[in-house]
Amino acid sequence: MEFYLLAEQPSTASTVAKWYFDKWCRDTGRYPLEFIQKNVAAATNIEITSMLILCHIGNDLVGAAELKIKEMDAFPEYEFGLGGVYVRKDFRGHRIGSALVAEALKRALYANIKKLYLQTENLSGGLYTKFGFNHLHQVASKGVCNCHVRRYRCITSC
Repeated sequence: MEFYLLAEQPSTASTVAKWYFDKWCRDTGRYPLEFIQKNVAAATNIEITSMLILCHIGNDLVGAAELKIKEMDAFPEYEFGLGGVYVRKDFRGHRIGSALVAEALKRALYANIKKLYLQTENLSGGLYTKFGFNHLHQVASKGVCNCHVRRYRCITSC
């Protein structure tokens, strides 16, 4: 398993954008594909703090995760976020999601990010609870009425 930044492999941006659109937007109508493509393509710029992390197994691109800046308009005080954790269906169940989260946390710590937040549709917290994320809020988000949970993790000693 190897990790790269999208900025190092910009040719993969359209694949990641399609994954994100199919997973979170196609059925909900939250955002059109073009919007997702533009946001993902922005992560090819190495000069910005937001980063999109890619996971490869051999020659296969199998997953992605993002470190984001101010992801949720409703919570501007939550500066840095983890999001877009995605693993291809044919590679799920092999701890790739956990490896992506661990890699994102490592990079966040290296970037001196002291607190990291995330939003998940899994009300139990899913894989994030084992990384120390705790529940903060339950809200509707991005025009979708299903529940989202906001989780928090302090990634350095608080």
